[in-house]
Amino acid sequence: MAMDRMPGATHLECTASGTHYESETLQRLSDIGKPLYARYDLEAIRDRFQPGVLAGRRADLWRYREVLPVRDPAAIVTLGEGWTPLVDTPRLADRIGVRRVLVKDEGQNPTGSFKARGLAMAVSRAKELGASAIAIPSAGNAGGAAAAYGAAAGMEVHVVVPTDTPAPILAEIRALGAHLQLLDGLISDCGRVVKQGAEEHGWFDVSTLKEPYRVEGKKTMGYELFEQLGGRLPDAIVYPTGGGTGLVGMWKAFGEMEALGWIGSERPRMYSVQAAGCAPMVRAFEAGEDHATPWEGAYTYASGLRVPGAVGDFLILRALRESGGSAVAVTDSTMEEWVMHLGADSGIFAAPEGGAVAAATVELLARGEIRDSDEVVLFNTGSGLKYVGNVPLD
Repeated sequence: MAMDRMPGATHLECTASGTHYESETLQRLSDIGKPLYARYDLEAIRDRFQPGVLAGRRADLWRYREVLPVRDPAAIVTLGEGWTPLVDTPRLADRIGVRRVLVKDEGQNPTGSFKARGLAMAVSRAKELGASAIAIPSAGNAGGAAAAYGAAAGMEVHVVVPTDTPAPILAEIRALGAHLQLLDGLISDCGRVVKQGAEEHGWFDVSTLKEPYRVEGKKTMGYELFEQLGGRLPDAIVYPTGGGTGLVGMWKAFGEMEALGWIGSERPRMYSVQAAGCAPMVRAFEAGEDHATPWEGAYTYASGLRVPGAVGDFLILRALRESGGSAVAVTDSTMEEWVMHLGADSGIFAAPEGGAVAAATVELLARGEIRDSDEVVLFNTGSGLKYVGNVPLD
C-alpha cells in the first residue's frame, strides 16, 4: 500500500530531564545518559487520526504511521511485523482462575519474537538518517531481529551474544548474514564489546533504549490491544521484563492515545515478570526504589529475562506504580511447567517468558492483586521453537 510522506516526530525528549533534542540526526542517549523518546504533534493530527481511519489499512505495525518516527516511506524496512493475534484462551483462564485470559502471541512476528517490532523501527530510522552499519548486544532474539532487518536494509550488522544463547537463535543470526561474536558472559558484558566496536568502527549501536526508536516499534503493541479489543483496554497486562522496552512502550502509547482522545485517563494495571535468578525490577519495586541496582550472578534459561540491568529501569518502575501494578519473579522450573499448561490449553508453543507470565498471574491472583473478575492480557514474547534444547536452571 503506497503511503504519502509521513509527519514524523517533532523532536526527541530526555525521559528524565525533559530536554529537547533534534529528531532528524542519529541520536542515542541524552546528555545525562537517559533514554530519549520521540514526541509528536498529537494536537495537530487529533482530528484526522482516529480509530475509524485504521479500517482497511495494512495489517502490520505501519498502520499507525501518524505516530511513528519514519518520514520517508521509502526508508521503511519491513518483513510484515506487528498485528499479531490476540488469542482468547478460556481453558487457560479456567486453570488460572480469572474471568478472561487473552494471549498476545508475539511469537508470530518475523524472526519469531516481539523484537521484530523494535528492530524494524530502529533499522528503518538508522537507514533514513544515514547509518550504514549497526551493532547490538543481545540475549538472543534481538540479535536475530537486527540481523534480519539489517539484511533487508542492505546494512552491515554486528551482533554480540552470550555463548549460552539458544542454538536456534545462533543459527538464525548466522543464516541472516550478520557478523556474530560469542562472549562468555551476560548481555551487559556484550554491551561493553559493542560500545567499544561502535567507538572504533563507527557502527550505530541499537542497544535497548540507548537509541530512541526501538521503543516506538514496541509501543504499537498498545495500539493493537486497543483495536483488537474493540476500542478498549484490558484490566491488566502481564509482561515479561528484561530491558522493559515493550512495557514502557505500551505505557507511552496509552499516553498518546489519551492525548488523541481515543481513551480517557484509565489504564490497565501493568505487571512486570522476571526470573527468580535475575529480578532487579522486582527487588527495586518491593524496596520502593526509583532505580534498580544491577543483579549479580544473573541466571535463567529464559534468555530474554537474563538482563541484570536496564537503562530504562526508572521508566519501568514508574509505569508499574502509576498503573497500580507490581512486579513478580518466578522460578525457571515454574516457567517450564506453565509453558506446558499454556500450550495444552491454548495451542500456543510459548517461549519460557510466555510460561513466566502465566505462572506470575497465578501468583498475582493469590496475592489479591489480580481479581478473578479481571480480563487479563498475557504477552508471549517469542516462539518456543527458538528455545528448543534449553533446559531450566533450577
